[in-house]
Amino acid sequence: MNFERYRPYMMELLKKLVETESPSHDKSAVDKVGKILLEELKSLGASIRIINNETAGNHIIATFFTNRKKAENNNGFLLLSHMDTVYPIGTISAIPYQEMDDKLMGPGVADMKSGAVIGLAVIKHLIDDNLNPSFPITFLFTSDEEIGSGTSKKWIEESAQESSLVLVLEPGMPDGSVKTWRKGVGGFHIEVHGQAAHAGGNHDKGRNAIEEIAHQVIRIQRLTNYERGTTLNVGVIKGGSVVNVVPDHAWVDVDMRVMEPGEAERIIKEINQLEPVLQGTTIEISGGLNRPPMPYDDLMQATFTKAKELAKEIGIDLQASGTGGASDGNFVAPLGIPVLDGMGAVGGDYHSQNEYIFKESLVSRAELLSSILQKW
Repeated sequence: MNFERYRPYMMELLKKLVETESPSHDKSAVDKVGKILLEELKSLGASIRIINNETAGNHIIATFFTNRKKAENNNGFLLLSHMDTVYPIGTISAIPYQEMDDKLMGPGVADMKSGAVIGLAVIKHLIDDNLNPSFPITFLFTSDEEIGSGTSKKWIEESAQESSLVLVLEPGMPDGSVKTWRKGVGGFHIEVHGQAAHAGGNHDKGRNAIEEIAHQVIRIQRLTNYERGTTLNVGVIKGGSVVNVVPDHAWVDVDMRVMEPGEAERIIKEINQLEPVLQGTTIEISGGLNRPPMPYDDLMQATFTKAKELAKEIGIDLQASGTGGASDGNFVAPLGIPVLDGMGAVGGDYHSQNEYIFKESLVSRAELLSSILQKW
């Protein structure tokens, strides 16, 4: 297959998408990216459904090749891509989209606007060359992945349950590996209430909330278990008002990462059983698991092995890897549906001023995705 002819299309569309900023909390901004994608989808003859949101950007569900035979138990392929980024409006002025040697750089270029471009280019290729994929293709573009997928989780799970294979167009690892495992992600907000008092005149009457939260921080951090791949990180701590007042309020925000299924439930139970050490203080706990783990289990191993064989046929030595970060692929894994993550462009330094993809990977990843869709 010759995807070099689609390089100009991909480069032009990617530049347009990156320069259209789309921070997750800015609905109108994310919808501007959606408008660009809708134009492309319409030009490709997609059957389109728009899921309207009042707070987050609208989600887009596009379907192609609906005349294809259906899988025995499922309906076809699902491509997952998100339109939002972590970068605030104005970032593009400080960190412009640019070509630098063998890289393309810019806010959101890897995570994950290049993934959307690759998916669209592959569908364009299949249509242009009258190459029917094995099964119908659904392409889901979501608007809130970077902030937990609160409004899109339902649509991800529903679409996945109608699929025989889910391909997540998040960026591949810098060495080209796809992501065959991801940790589950969650978090907690823990508040302590004490009793304010004058630090000089009535120190003994006070109940220091910062002291109490310090006891809880140590307890929480000790729940980390590296052998299980479980980490707890108290990342934010605040409390008090002025130095001569015994503080009556303090709080922490906690990040949780888990590798093993069932581990999140154990940690949640431990966190919810935290009790005050200092008499006269109280604790309020909220939070839990946002995304379950995506383990490298038997199903994942079989899915990757098949993808590796198809990659070998087109001269790609595909390798497996994983990451402590999560994606929408985490929602698919517990459903028992084959999923491959990191199918987008190869790059790195996500969420930073140095975010990049390797320019060549636009073509090579499009070739890989096309091969899988035709031969799976």
